[in-house]
Amino acid sequence: MSKKLDPKDVEIFLLENIDFFKDREALISELKFNHSSAGSASSLLERQIHRLRDEQKELMDLLSNYIETASLNEDLFNKSKDLTLSILGSTSKEDITTTVKKAFLEKFNVDVCEISFYENHEIENLENKTKLSMHKGAIHCGPYAKEKISFIFKNQEVQSMVLAVFVSGKRIGILALGSFDRSKYLGDEDTTFIQYIRDIIEKRLVTIKPDA
Repeated sequence: MSKKLDPKDVEIFLLENIDFFKDREALISELKFNHSSAGSASSLLERQIHRLRDEQKELMDLLSNYIETASLNEDLFNKSKDLTLSILGSTSKEDITTTVKKAFLEKFNVDVCEISFYENHEIENLENKTKLSMHKGAIHCGPYAKEKISFIFKNQEVQSMVLAVFVSGKRIGILALGSFDRSKYLGDEDTTFIQYIRDIIEKRLVTIKPDA
């Protein structure tokens, strides 16, 4: 009695001899395949074509996503570079403020951008009103209560915001971005970019003559 073949051994053999059916095409028509809900092909060749098409579609989708992401990243990089150079080329605090606000409003499509400077007693008062810590390096992001947002922005349409705190001489500075969309800043966004711009502003202000 002949030994029964182990399906695993057959599978291994076929994987090691991928040209096995090349000279045995007649066998292909005798093979049987289960028809799944996904619509499996009825022949080995059709199944292979079906699989290759699926793989090609997946690769094309990945490529499209990569190109789209790369394009967005390149655009953000170029805008960030231009803003960085503009900040470094600014000669006064007022110049920096104007440059940053204009860039965020016109190039980054932010609804509202503010850069404000506070004395120590003013920042303490702001902390008491907003219940937000305004220490150096602090970042706050989210759809805060309208009353809390009103202490930062004069524009009453702002529904969500991002705040980045920095130090400028003896004053505390706040870079604030506001959106009219409450779901724009939900608190879980990556704030690396605004932190980067905040740090560039802070470094540039160090080299500019402070307020008298």
